[in-house]
Amino acid sequence: MKRKHFLKSVIGASAFLGIPFNSFSSEEDSVQELINNTKKDVDGSMFGFSCSPIKKVRVGIIGMGNRGNTLLEMFQYLHENNHAEIIAISDITEKKVNSASEKLSVWQKKKANLYYKTQNDWKKLCQRDDVDLVIIATPWDLHTPMALYAMENGKHVGSEVPISSTIEDCWSLIQTAERTKKHCIMMENCNYNEEELWILNMIQEDVFGDITHTEGAYLHDLRALLLHDTYYEGQWRLHEHAERNGNFYTTHGLGPISFYLNIGRGDTFSHLTSMSSRELNLSSAAKQANHPIQSYKCGDMNNTLIKTEKGKTILLQFDVHTGRPYSRINKVVGTKAVHDGYPSRLYIEGEKPEYWGHNWLNEEEYKKYRSKYQHPIINKLKNISKGFKQGHGGMDFVMIYRLVRCLNLGLPLDINLYDSVMWSSITPLSELSVATNSQSIKIPDFTAGTWKDNSKLEIMRKI
Repeated sequence: MKRKHFLKSVIGASAFLGIPFNSFSSEEDSVQELINNTKKDVDGSMFGFSCSPIKKVRVGIIGMGNRGNTLLEMFQYLHENNHAEIIAISDITEKKVNSASEKLSVWQKKKANLYYKTQNDWKKLCQRDDVDLVIIATPWDLHTPMALYAMENGKHVGSEVPISSTIEDCWSLIQTAERTKKHCIMMENCNYNEEELWILNMIQEDVFGDITHTEGAYLHDLRALLLHDTYYEGQWRLHEHAERNGNFYTTHGLGPISFYLNIGRGDTFSHLTSMSSRELNLSSAAKQANHPIQSYKCGDMNNTLIKTEKGKTILLQFDVHTGRPYSRINKVVGTKAVHDGYPSRLYIEGEKPEYWGHNWLNEEEYKKYRSKYQHPIINKLKNISKGFKQGHGGMDFVMIYRLVRCLNLGLPLDINLYDSVMWSSITPLSELSVATNSQSIKIPDFTAGTWKDNSKLEIMRKI
């Protein structure tokens, strides 16, 4: 890449980091130096962090769109068993707040306080003394400022994905959480899906041996929803595709993979490179629909390749423009076994030559492994959650259940602050790599070195 073009890319890329380019004095400043200059002092003290037990978690939810309403429903079982209570709900639209309030009244007698009158009415929710946990289910760019404000007002935070959109935001979240001693986590529901938990359990039981390579993805045709007039408030998600280019939705694939590879607990991300294809499908759909926005920066397919400090590789794919069946891929390659997702297939290395690399397990053999290594979380919650809304095949319920019960019991959360930031950081770093001709980008250590400690996964605990 020629110097003038490279410099232009760096200037543009500085936006992905959340810092102004004029902070730097010379053209010799590299992309990596831009990243390094975002770093702030952190101490890793929130790893393994636990707060005092909260007998009944008092909850405020910000954002009552599609996702906020789903999360609200996940609290019914917890409320009826005296583990949690919805204290307040907020949205910029009065109709959505009232609708959520009516839904809540079916199973909670005490009415929630409603906040909707101004764009900043959500702050009043965060200021309440009777709220322990703030759930954030708003457009992406609001997640970090809302999380910071909630922590500054003494609240634990559970944010929808991603928890941050810039590298600067990543550091700010860590600093604030470490100073306020409040949980701040990203609610990645795919970590709690039955298939992913089954694979994780097999990994923990050494079925896969040593893992060398993994793949995850978010392949989901969203064209109709992106172009819909009201599905996303103000079509905020469509504007992301018009203005940015990279892997916007890393965590559905990366969250489970990070647990498979013990990221943050003995290994960590080292560097990445990212590449986007040309864009065709979303603009074509927009033209057919006569939509006012017909030009998009985000390529149809993004491939982001990550290497860990211990030499394992991760391939993440992102495509919401192309007509195809939904898939998260969920591939794990080990020295003893391989899993390939969507549909789920399992290969086990046999002792006899005829089994070497030729066949996936047949249906009967597959079912035996599925039964033998089913994660204990699933077996337990299938029984206690009957008759209640599940959300995304059950994983939403498991996620909320585990979050609340950890707070009830004063235990460290399954997904911690550093997990949340590391997984979210891949998006702005992928944008930076794409913008600089797929340059290799060193991934910051957000853990202050605590990743070097081999620690057990909290999600494997029985609660």
